[in-house]
Amino acid sequence: MQSLWMLAASFLFACMGVCVKFAASTHTAVEITFYRSFISLILMFGLVHLRGVSLVTPYWRWHITRGVVGFSALFAYFYAITLLPLATAVTLNYTSAIFLAIYLALAGTKLRAGILGALVLGLLGVALLLRPTLHADQLIGGLIGLGSGALAGMAYFSVRELGTRGEPEMRTVFYFSLVASICAAIILSFGEIHAVNLESGLILFGVASFATLAQLAMTRAFTRGKTMLSAALAYSTVIFSSLFGAYFWGEVLDAPAWFAIALIILSGIAATHFSRASPVEQD
Repeated sequence: MQSLWMLAASFLFACMGVCVKFAASTHTAVEITFYRSFISLILMFGLVHLRGVSLVTPYWRWHITRGVVGFSALFAYFYAITLLPLATAVTLNYTSAIFLAIYLALAGTKLRAGILGALVLGLLGVALLLRPTLHADQLIGGLIGLGSGALAGMAYFSVRELGTRGEPEMRTVFYFSLVASICAAIILSFGEIHAVNLESGLILFGVASFATLAQLAMTRAFTRGKTMLSAALAYSTVIFSSLFGAYFWGEVLDAPAWFAIALIILSGIAATHFSRASPVEQD
């Protein structure tokens, strides 16, 4: 089934997270964000021209808004990865489905009663996940991770709006990479830039490459497979990230943390199902 491409995307997103955590030993979160965005921009530029997709758009304001919000979400996510266990950072980022449902409700979309239960379930999961990490540094990381989910949900809402206006997905991804690269470059101009050697360069290239391949696999799953099945399979990223975290850094989550992760995953699946809207068309 085409939806199984989402398993490949989840694995690749988890691989990207591993590379981000390794890259954090030599580069800041904003540097990692810049290299991820700029390398992806080059790859997308080649893909856009290969497929003959025009870059002319009447919705440049939407693209700028989506790009700035998406950059902020990506930066917060990468920063959270440097502060938290990989599985915890990934799970908090995946609250984006919950926030997307909230934004849809605020925009006037009528939600089913089930979505309210999903939101409550997700909030309980977030509270339980943050409860074991009350140390100051971990609490800040948790709030940043949660913020990345809120911003990602807003970015998906913008993608949805662009989609309803007929914007090709490759054009949207290209302009996101462009705006994110510019935002990261501006911030980098005020800070220290660390040298890139062969080892760190390969890791940074891995961040961008895994991210780009994951985006392509995710796109195929959503456009050719079952939408709800693909959305549910996307949460397998948490499982892959947990396994990678245990293997590379010995990160072991306790029972309450695993229970919290399960609640958030269930909440995200329910929110995606009941919201009746997503960045892609329903089957």
